[in-house]
Amino acid sequence: MFDYEMYRMRAAELIGEADHRRLIRQVRKARKEAARNARNKGEGRVDSLRSRFERAA
Repeated sequence: MFDYEMYRMRAAELIGEADHRRLIRQVRKARKEAARNARNKGEGRVDSLRSRFERAA
């Protein structure tokens, strides 16, 4: 009976660790997506004046 209890405790620990790692992955993915959306939500990319106008001969 003792071995079975130890097995159940270890299984519960492993499940908890897997849940924790899954949560960490989800948070990282959400942060990355939020950062990507924040970059794309701006008013647009600002180009420098040098790239917009050619030099006169």
